[in-house]
Amino acid sequence: MPENSVKAEQTLRHDWTVEEVEKLYNMPFADLMFQSQTVHREYFDPNSVQVSTLLSIKTGGCAEDCGYCPQSAHHESAVKAEPLMPLDRVLENATKAKESGASRFCMGAAWRNLKDRDLERVAAMVTGVKDLGLETCVTLGMLEGHQAKRLKEAGLDFYNHNLDTSPEFYGDIISTRTYQDRLDTLDHVRDADIHVCSGGIVGMGESLTDRAGLLVALANLPDHPQSVPINLLVQVEGTPMAETDNLDPLMFVRTIAVARLMMPESYVRLSAGREHMSDELQAMCFLAGANSIFYGEKLLTTDNPDTAHDQQLFERLGINTLSESGTSEHASAA
Repeated sequence: MPENSVKAEQTLRHDWTVEEVEKLYNMPFADLMFQSQTVHREYFDPNSVQVSTLLSIKTGGCAEDCGYCPQSAHHESAVKAEPLMPLDRVLENATKAKESGASRFCMGAAWRNLKDRDLERVAAMVTGVKDLGLETCVTLGMLEGHQAKRLKEAGLDFYNHNLDTSPEFYGDIISTRTYQDRLDTLDHVRDADIHVCSGGIVGMGESLTDRAGLLVALANLPDHPQSVPINLLVQVEGTPMAETDNLDPLMFVRTIAVARLMMPESYVRLSAGREHMSDELQAMCFLAGANSIFYGEKLLTTDNPDTAHDQQLFERLGINTLSESGTSEHASAA
């Protein structure tokens, strides 16, 4: 076994270094894939994938200047600001998501931070979705401790708040919110006993060291995030990153594999960018240890493969979807 191998029976680590992670990235591709698949099989059914659906409950007009995001009011591509979606429309969308086979329903609002004036409306959405028998997730920007506790009382299972990239590269992407702001929000989420969903974006022009640094920041949190979304940059016209060079697809697969090795108990999710991935590339990502996706034609404002196509791909690969009870059911029945 190569000297930089990771054993399947490893204990969970929170002391990774960037140098160690760069060595994992630089392993021969076949060795890396073998190790990530071995670890994946130690902790998960390798032929099952958890499925979530994401709905934008408040679109556009965000005060943040994230260089990749068309919802930022700072960019020419700015999506038209819309008010918070009414409860009945949210529940209508959640019902459709469940009927399509999703086990988790995620609600995203283009806010810098959750305001107390909106807290009860969002809490009602969480409770309503939970009552449908779905797992609940929200992403609402920065969060205070009392807000996290109220969302937990409402039935919130997951809170998404991505670190986006390494601490060193972060300032090249965002200037309106600090890295520590993001870490503080994750602290509030953990303190409220809500599961953490946190990952990042690759393909933003970052270096290999920055990709390693992102995964180190995630894996060295007090607890590994229960869900780790790995996004591939979607180059939206009018954003500062519209002309960024495409990332080597095999580098994206390596990122999935390294995330699996470092956070073996976490669900690693293929998130933004799947619309531009071939079926073959997605299959390699599943082989590398990805075991979660977003279902549905939209991810907030960017396109996503349609549900029927995903079901056909799962059928071709012999992949089952996880029901909300955590058991597997064949994709054709979804």
